[in-house]
Amino acid sequence: MRILAIGAHPDDLEFQCGGTLALLAQQGHSITMAIATDGGIGHPSATCRSEVAEVRRSEAAKSASLIGADLIWMGLEDEWLFNDRQTRTAFIDTYRRARPDFVISHTTTDYHPDHNVTGQVAMDARMPASIRLLETALPPTPTIAHFFMMDNQAGVNFVPDVYVDISSVHELKIEMLRCHASQQGWLDNFFGMEYVSAMEMKDRQRGAECGTEFAEAFCELKTFPVMGDPTMLPNVVSRPQ
Repeated sequence: MRILAIGAHPDDLEFQCGGTLALLAQQGHSITMAIATDGGIGHPSATCRSEVAEVRRSEAAKSASLIGADLIWMGLEDEWLFNDRQTRTAFIDTYRRARPDFVISHTTTDYHPDHNVTGQVAMDARMPASIRLLETALPPTPTIAHFFMMDNQAGVNFVPDVYVDISSVHELKIEMLRCHASQQGWLDNFFGMEYVSAMEMKDRQRGAECGTEFAEAFCELKTFPVMGDPTMLPNVVSRPQ
């Protein structure tokens, strides 16, 4: 299968679905990690946004390389992401480059507006990406991709449909997240958190909910047309009743 994961910022994918992407890569599937914004404000003291963006792009590429994933750097402006024609076109072309069987992206109920816009535009772009007469620089996708929403930060406002047991790849997920070394200062300054510890805490929480050591949580997009099923994800664990 071909899998496209779309995050708002560099490190969002590693934090919320890095283990699932690592499992899929180990199973031989084709993974594309797409980053909507350039992450240019993500530093507590730097004064040049373009320099920060280049650091973050380099970190994202290093992380993607650990699982052999392709990286699509969309380069939209950090903190100024809107559901407009420019943004939707960029997302449609991301679908058309990756040609996915299914997509993982944000919900529309997370704490950050860029996350919410990314989730909404990713949902909105999946059908137009397949329409021949909606012309962009790239040809249409052959199918409409199935869509999974990844967890919110700290699990707030998120009720999972399905869990993926990531215990076997959790150390690899940590390695992927540590590639984003520039973010520790940012998170210390704004949230007083150590990013690997925060990620581990949530993965343990989701693991406890489904009877594994570490897990990631997802919801399916159940609007028309619904195609595929949760078993498209690897190591699916049913939630206890």
